[in-house]
Amino acid sequence: MLQHNSVTITDVEAAAGRLAGIAHRTPVLTSRTVNERTHSQVFFKCENFQRTGSFKFRGAYNALSQLSEEQKQKGVLTFSSGNHAQAIALAGQLLNIPTTIVMPDDAPSVKQVATREYGAEVIIYNRQQTNREELAQSLASDRQVTLIPPYNHPHIVAGQGTAAKELIDEVGVDLLLVCCGGGGLLSGSAIATKAVLPNCRVIGVEPERADDATRSFHTKTLQTVKNPDTIADGARTPSLGSITFPLVLHYVDDMVTVSEEAILRTMFFLWERLKIVVEPTGVLATAALLEGVVKAPQARIGVIVSGGNVDLKQVAHWW
Repeated sequence: MLQHNSVTITDVEAAAGRLAGIAHRTPVLTSRTVNERTHSQVFFKCENFQRTGSFKFRGAYNALSQLSEEQKQKGVLTFSSGNHAQAIALAGQLLNIPTTIVMPDDAPSVKQVATREYGAEVIIYNRQQTNREELAQSLASDRQVTLIPPYNHPHIVAGQGTAAKELIDEVGVDLLLVCCGGGGLLSGSAIATKAVLPNCRVIGVEPERADDATRSFHTKTLQTVKNPDTIADGARTPSLGSITFPLVLHYVDDMVTVSEEAILRTMFFLWERLKIVVEPTGVLATAALLEGVVKAPQARIGVIVSGGNVDLKQVAHWW
């Protein structure tokens, strides 16, 4: 039986208390051009301005701050292509907890460098040859440290939900669009939203090439994808988790996908028109709106811009 009560609004509110004064309360931006193009009022929650450049800091700090003193002394280990890696590294630095990160060798170099600069030990692996979850579990067991996965953890989900909580505390919305990789941000955001605005529709957005969560949502059966070839590196997760899948099924209203071309068009549009640097994964929700995959004329629409850790050396190649 799938459990959808592993994380509640009480957990999200408690996380907000732990993050107060630690995490940034990120800005909400608007654009007249976007409003005219979509015939709606759009509010961008800009987590690219969060510490470490993405929403991931919220969940990481919330999880690490609740460890026992013994766990903190021994340290933590995680696996991540970049944003969760940086978040765990900084949270560990702030809380004086040793951190080890298992990262793929093709993770954006900007994310690898930042993770090391926050003081973490980085272990590189080849994603074509190695299962990162198995490697991380083996290392955590050998070193007797606590494994903090990037999304399938109740404290991570609760922390991520604080992004949506801040948005709806500031502006009421009829629809919330959220990017989806492993479902931590999506499920946390949906929990926070439905508690305050039960009639607000919450829609998750994935790349077409990494559509496991969308297929899982529509079939009600957990689907997987192996090393999808998408520029949205934060959405290359193999599947939703045992915690996030039932939460997504219970709280989310729909799931949609966007093309690689749509991701790029949207990313450059936000750079040029909103003057904000956003990474490919960070624009998934915006792409669904601007490309007409989701239409909601005359509505108040919240969009979570999830991160801004883009590898600028890739831009010429993308262009």
